[in-house]
Amino acid sequence: MTEQSADGRSRTAIRLGGEVAIVRKEDQRTGRLTYGRVKDILTKSPTHPHGIKVRLDSGEVGRVKEILP
Repeated sequence: MTEQSADGRSRTAIRLGGEVAIVRKEDQRTGRLTYGRVKDILTKSPTHPHGIKVRLDSGEVGRVKEILP
């Protein structure tokens, strides 16, 4: 896996049901990560410099910072 896809900036690297770490909008200043499984991929473009936006099974929305194995 390339560096870009491992950190969540490439839409093709993110799979529904896959485990990821996201930063929610309210946690952007602190960088606090929230972990969970991807329910929906919200970003339509193939890449995004700040991470692809997803919704987790828990309902939380944020940008993917890390794709977990």
